[in-house]
Amino acid sequence: MDGLRFDKLRVLVVDDNQHMRKLIITVLQAVGVRDLFEAPDGEHAWKTLRETNPDIIILDWQMDGMTGLEFASLIRNSPRSPNVYVPIIMLTGHTHLDHVRQARDAGVNEFLAKPVSVKAILSRLINVIEHPRQFVRTKTYFGPCRRRRAVAAYTGPERRTEFTLVD
Repeated sequence: MDGLRFDKLRVLVVDDNQHMRKLIITVLQAVGVRDLFEAPDGEHAWKTLRETNPDIIILDWQMDGMTGLEFASLIRNSPRSPNVYVPIIMLTGHTHLDHVRQARDAGVNEFLAKPVSVKAILSRLINVIEHPRQFVRTKTYFGPCRRRRAVAAYTGPERRTEFTLVD
């Protein structure tokens, strides 16, 4: 984290729980983030996203109306999205592996489990900044590459032969 400055970041925090939004915002302010935007639901978040074009979105999974998964999918796939590449950190109390896979498949970059800690928030923030993943476009998916690491010992068939890496 040496040398990282967060004062130029623009972060949108989307959570229907006002206390959780304030907690995340307080942590981000403490590490130097100045431009913070918040929204209580997907509809307000979509409007804020289009008006502010943030560098990073921290997004709750479960909200009334549009869920976090639906919002992430809208960002990645809508022709009206101002930035289909914006890093998305999914914030949720649903930590079952199936939920992690659903978030990944919706185009989420990082997964942050509740209850959150300052260390966990910083870890995800730093990861999307220092280790951005290439984006992939297939017939059924657009988003960050879902492969976290290459497994050198893998000798099976390549499942994805028809995909495009997008810069």
